[in-house]
Amino acid sequence: MKQFSSFGEMTVDPERHEGLGSRSASAGAAALDAEGLAEALACVRRPLYLAHRDGQLFPLPSGAALPEAACAEGLPGTCFVPSCLPENLGDSSFCRDLGIRFPYLGGSMAKGISSAAMAEELGKAGMLGFFGAAGLPLSQVEAAADRLAASLGDAPYGFNLIHSPHEPDLERELAELYIRKGVRIVEASAFLALTLPLVRYRLHGIRRAPDGEIVTPNRIIAKVSREELAAKFFAPAPEKLLRELVANGSLSAEQAELAALVPLAQDVTAEADSGGHTDNRPALALFPTINALAAKLERQYGYRHRLRVGLAGGISTPASALAAFAMGAAYIMTGSVNQSCCESGTSEAVRALLAGTRQADVTMAPAADMFEMGVTVQVLKRGTMFPMRAAKLYELYRAHKSLEEIPVAERDKLEKTMFQAPIEEIWRDTRAYFLQRDPAQVERSERDPKHRMALVFRWYLGQAAHWAKEGEESRRMDYQVWCGPSMGAFNEWVAGSFLEAPQNRQVVTVALNILHGAAQYQRANFLRSQGITLSQDQVASQPLEIAHIKEYLR
Repeated sequence: MKQFSSFGEMTVDPERHEGLGSRSASAGAAALDAEGLAEALACVRRPLYLAHRDGQLFPLPSGAALPEAACAEGLPGTCFVPSCLPENLGDSSFCRDLGIRFPYLGGSMAKGISSAAMAEELGKAGMLGFFGAAGLPLSQVEAAADRLAASLGDAPYGFNLIHSPHEPDLERELAELYIRKGVRIVEASAFLALTLPLVRYRLHGIRRAPDGEIVTPNRIIAKVSREELAAKFFAPAPEKLLRELVANGSLSAEQAELAALVPLAQDVTAEADSGGHTDNRPALALFPTINALAAKLERQYGYRHRLRVGLAGGISTPASALAAFAMGAAYIMTGSVNQSCCESGTSEAVRALLAGTRQADVTMAPAADMFEMGVTVQVLKRGTMFPMRAAKLYELYRAHKSLEEIPVAERDKLEKTMFQAPIEEIWRDTRAYFLQRDPAQVERSERDPKHRMALVFRWYLGQAAHWAKEGEESRRMDYQVWCGPSMGAFNEWVAGSFLEAPQNRQVVTVALNILHGAAQYQRANFLRSQGITLSQDQVASQPLEIAHIKEYLR
């Protein structure tokens, strides 16, 4: 397939399809072959007028009276394919409210894997990227906030706020940092219940405008995979938390009254089977349920603005993106595929692993941040021993009350394979870390030997993600790489194209290819709805090298 002269306007071979859509059948236009139809459908900004006979399609003049033009040549059937702009695939009100052009979000990945550079590139391209703040020191998050404020100016960007039930002070400090730095959009993820820092962030600066409209400067986009959690975010902030915020001076009584009239999150991302924290929910079941819930609660609370639902998890190809939009998604959010892009904050070694991933190369493993609760994350199993080793740690945690109870043979195995150091040394380093980060954890460990064991095991889980991010070669078998099956689907789609090589994967190029391909598939569906049978070759959307992508983005 030929290259776009500008994205969305593909050059068509003049010898084969001269003036496609502007030349009549009577002028001798040949029937379109599979490649010709694919090229025509790829011109997503141009309407397409066709006649059909005996399973063949013929171009007709743009804007012609289709039946008359077809009858002139004895062509019995006609069909019309409207333009389909990638920016119109989702909910226009969502893009307008956020100040973006495309209904496309780059989701947050912890430890800065969704980097400031990634958020910058997406922001400049008219999309929204979230910086992955989870697991980073506050100083690094603050530096990223300063960088994005300086580089993007008025262009939107967001930061992640992850639920930290075992480190509530960290969650509070992060929310306060976002307020102080003027971060206007937060992706709330992995929340099991609403917390005071989250509600404080959302309601900071709430006021009534002169025209009577309620203004909420800070926006939460919640990522959930359960209906009951979606309901909590779609509802106004709980009265109990409002009273606490009024009592501590964070809100006035008047602001608390206004808070009862707005949802905690107008936008909720239904998170299907994804990398990282996930309930492995199927998108086709999850999204319609949460979308219907949004409509129900919008009526119940009498909001003046629509509640909207986006979709994440499993989206990495044009077909999966279009499936999301076809179900009514206001926007789509990608994750795993972005980690393999050159702007991500991970190592070249991990990008290479991801580029070779197939859909079955993922599994579940214990999560570092919610280890004691038995929460798991979806990770890459190909090329690493991490999932099996992490599962062994949780098995030992469940079976024993303290490190001292672990049989000597098991302790020796842990020290030689996973820890590569005496357990006492690991505890010394872990204790020093938590004395700086969260001293309450150390105090608790001195009272509770089982908690001490959990902190030591969490050391390995946390370090495994760090080793992967930094590309620590000596720890290659211990890499923890958050990844969902969508990574495999992406690799299968781009096989044989320039995007097969990880060094060619730029986050905006990937995003626009996904959106453009979805628009191309949508145009093919218009033909199908008019009774035209199409083969895969006729609608194939292969990744495109975009030489003039900046021209298209203007």
